[in-house]
Amino acid sequence: MEIPPKSPDGSEKSPQSKELLTSNTASTLCISSRSESVWTSTSRSKWDIYHKPVIVVSVGAAIFLFGMVITSLSCIQIKNKNVYKMCGPAFLSLGLMLLVCGLVWIPIIRKKQKQRQKSQFLQSLKSFFFNR
Repeated sequence: MEIPPKSPDGSEKSPQSKELLTSNTASTLCISSRSESVWTSTSRSKWDIYHKPVIVVSVGAAIFLFGMVITSLSCIQIKNKNVYKMCGPAFLSLGLMLLVCGLVWIPIIRKKQKQRQKSQFLQSLKSFFFNR
């Protein structure tokens, strides 16, 4: 059998047990959590809440308009007509998809915000009555 080497300070602990003792697993889990707003109760601005769907809607609208221009070029332009006929509807559909996804995302965020406010209210009520 192999005897593990003793540490310089004379303690009998193995390197694995030292690693386990110095691990910050719980704090790492809290920091890397996706729903960090649950742990912090700071209020966020409207832009912080809605910036992703607003960006998706604006990019979708821009792509949709670009698709409209390319599709209209296929009606006017004679040179490279087949390229315009293929690319125009593709940009139209991609832009419309992003536009609709962003527009649907906004009411979902509003609903989650209302649920979170109700949950925080119920938690404060619970803590008021049970922590006496």
